[in-house]
Amino acid sequence: MQKYNLAIVGVTGMVGRKFLEVLQERQLPLSKCYLFASARSAGKPIEFMGKEHIVEELTENCFDDKDIHIALFSAGASVSKKFAPIAASKGIEVIDNSSAWRMDDNVPLVVPEVNPGEILNHKGIIANPNCSTIQAVVALNPLHQRYRIKRIVYSTYQAVSGAGLDGYLDLKNGVQGNNTLKKFPHPIFANCIPHIDSFLENGYTKEEMKMVEETKKIIGDYSIRITATTVRVPVFHGHSESINVEFEKDFDLNELKEVLANSPGVVVVDDPENNKYPMPIYAENKDEVFVGRIRRDESVPSGVNLWVVADNIRKGAATNTVQIAQKLIEYWENGQLAR
Repeated sequence: MQKYNLAIVGVTGMVGRKFLEVLQERQLPLSKCYLFASARSAGKPIEFMGKEHIVEELTENCFDDKDIHIALFSAGASVSKKFAPIAASKGIEVIDNSSAWRMDDNVPLVVPEVNPGEILNHKGIIANPNCSTIQAVVALNPLHQRYRIKRIVYSTYQAVSGAGLDGYLDLKNGVQGNNTLKKFPHPIFANCIPHIDSFLENGYTKEEMKMVEETKKIIGDYSIRITATTVRVPVFHGHSESINVEFEKDFDLNELKEVLANSPGVVVVDDPENNKYPMPIYAENKDEVFVGRIRRDESVPSGVNLWVVADNIRKGAATNTVQIAQKLIEYWENGQLAR
């Protein structure tokens, strides 16, 4: 197998560091790795795959004269808007973890367990979805293929790490009795904040509308009716979601559980009699999506309730991005995609 050269943009951030960890675990066929970050991080040494790498400043010219095949971006939407097209213009395949390109009609929005074939349609940039959307569609897509989803009601309970280091520190400081806030508009310790991202004119937040719009694009069905309420909770790692689904077709509950249990990336933990159900504390640092509390919604003819949990920094960000890179390399190696 050919060796490939990789770049990471935003390597010193929470997700960027996790990129390195996941890449090392999954042993991608890499030859060289270039690490980029802002000017204040330039010059820092980072150990990766047994070698010391020096962080370079991200500039308009930093990709010049480097034979880079893939670049993983996790440096925010404004950085991606500016620098992803520059990288793509150099023949680099960009996999972007920000919100910058997700709803662009010319950019595939990919969850490898759901729509890997969309990678074949990329034009230099591939988008990684929102963390809360990723875990939801991993669980929902196999059910949609079997029973056809009519409507989804999302209620999320999202960890502070989803808000970056400052959000993480707001909870850590609160635990220690320090209520100085870096990220959130209210204390997060011993509290829940029904406000993730900015509010829109329709009363929803951007986070809520991301889930609505991205779900439709990834699953490939814009007729599904979806609503969402997203809440920040005092948990360090792991997003939890209560998902209410109404299907077009009726279903057998045991069969539905089997569909989930046999779906890629899904682990069913559903034994309420023995107090076994998914929780973020057990999903931490794992790549799977955990589903439990599976029960009929008795208020509608063909409805079900699911409780879905995943590590938002791994599956919701770093792992999904690396999985896209793995699939891209697979397509190159088997000739489905020209390099």
